[in-house]
Amino acid sequence: MFWRSVVGKLAVTILLLVSFVLFVLTIFLLEFFENFHIQEAEEALLQTATKVSVMVENHEDKSLIYETTERVKDPSSKVIILFSEGDYWSSETDDIHLSSLRDEWLIEQSDVAGIMADDDNNNDEIEVSEDEPGIMLVGKTVPNTDDVVLVYQSLAIVDRTKAETTKIILGAAAVAIILTTIFAFFLSTRITSPLIKMREAAFDLTRGEFNTKVPILTHDEIGELAMAFNHMGRQLKFHINALRQEKEQLSSIVNSMADGVITLSRSGEIIATNQPAERFIEDWYFEKNLQSDTESRKLPKELLDTLQQVIEGEKEVIEEITLQGRTWVMIMTPLYDQAYIRGAVAVIRDMTEERRLDKLRKDFIANVSHELRTPISMLQGYSEAIVDDIAETKEEKNELAQIIYEESLRLSRLVNELLDMASMEAGHLTLKKEKVDITPYIERIFRKFQGIAAENQIEMSLAKDIQEAQAYFDPDRIEQVFTNLIDNAIRHTSEGGFVKVSVTNDDNGLSVSVEDSGSGIPEEDLPFVFERFYKADKSRTRNKHVKGTGLGLSIAKNIVKSHRGTITVKSKLDIGTTFNFMIPKEEDI
Repeated sequence: MFWRSVVGKLAVTILLLVSFVLFVLTIFLLEFFENFHIQEAEEALLQTATKVSVMVENHEDKSLIYETTERVKDPSSKVIILFSEGDYWSSETDDIHLSSLRDEWLIEQSDVAGIMADDDNNNDEIEVSEDEPGIMLVGKTVPNTDDVVLVYQSLAIVDRTKAETTKIILGAAAVAIILTTIFAFFLSTRITSPLIKMREAAFDLTRGEFNTKVPILTHDEIGELAMAFNHMGRQLKFHINALRQEKEQLSSIVNSMADGVITLSRSGEIIATNQPAERFIEDWYFEKNLQSDTESRKLPKELLDTLQQVIEGEKEVIEEITLQGRTWVMIMTPLYDQAYIRGAVAVIRDMTEERRLDKLRKDFIANVSHELRTPISMLQGYSEAIVDDIAETKEEKNELAQIIYEESLRLSRLVNELLDMASMEAGHLTLKKEKVDITPYIERIFRKFQGIAAENQIEMSLAKDIQEAQAYFDPDRIEQVFTNLIDNAIRHTSEGGFVKVSVTNDDNGLSVSVEDSGSGIPEEDLPFVFERFYKADKSRTRNKHVKGTGLGLSIAKNIVKSHRGTITVKSKLDIGTTFNFMIPKEEDI
């Protein structure tokens, strides 16, 4: 609205101020000119009266006096000379108001006695009637005589002069007000135009348009304000860009972290999270069978209690949480706004792998110790028997030596497998890939195990689907995978069972399946079958059928992975187990 704008307020203020000053000045001018005109009229009449009185005093020729009086007086005035003999003379006048009045009435209204009694001039105003304008009277006594000169003039002449003066003053005031209004609008517009541009530029800044500049039209305070505004815009753009870059950098760092990060307010409202933290919260609600409260962005009650501990204790709190079989460690640290705690930041780390590796390290030491202890004990025992001549016959000594030889082979195999595992896990496994004819390669491996399967009364079969005659891989390493899988299948299958080997080689690569009808693997152990020293026989009892170090499947997995392949297992307890591995097709380089 115009009246609420700066232009309107400034223009109205200037206009009101000038109008008030003109109003007061007009009043004073009108009063001054009214008194001035009356005074001037009185002085003119008094001057006429003085001239006539001097003529009456110095001349005796009345006709000359009358003629001269007509000449010296104002045509609109009227002069009456009262002689001491009692007669009088009155002049002519152009004023119709004075000419319509009788001389006797004018003389009667005049204070002649007072004029004669007072040597000073006597000025008076006579009010004729309500319908007629007033009359101004000036009387003057003739020195050294009793004669009196009366000069009359109608106040209508003074009123006309005053009216003309009033018109001029009011006209000048009106012109001054018009000019003031134009000047006020011009001045306010000139002052507010840069301000309007600054307002528009400020709105542009709020919309993120930091390149907006205010034109500098003057070099006064408003121009300096425009310069400061433009400088502010540049500085604001610089700082906003710096903050945005810092925010994007911080967001990238947080989002790229493997640990979950949650920023919290004092009330427990989630301000910011990353993907690992979101998964942690979802797992929490799923574990507790609760409805996810994603809209309110509130933490679960248990975590709110931890937040309360952080705020009250003003120190970090560490908690270990188990969700969905995984172990999480949460470190919640207070966030300060100077001395005031405004919230907290929680870093959530998935420690499952570290716990697993720690357990594997401990199991590795225990397993290696156990695997080494048995052959070493047997070597020590049977060698002592030979040294102490417990075996008397040559056949008995040969039997003991044979056992010592087998245990040394077993110990050597364990050490070699451990060395292979260490080399593979360190990434030092060297593959000697070549083109291999699949059919003869598979049949050779299959024939190697047929005798063992027959000895254990196990039916062994081979199914082939060879669409591509050759494949590109390391034949010795893949044969090691075949050996581990088929050997495990035969050793864990009872008499009368079967072992089925299926091989497919097509455009996708080499796919192998080894299926048996053995004892199977418990469901809870399936995720760990490819770990080092895993054995389905928890009691570690050994017999002639089930022997091994527990490293075969782990070695097989590393070999397949080094070929960029995959290996999986499916099993049901007391029904059987199926191992599948696949080597993707790769051209000879």
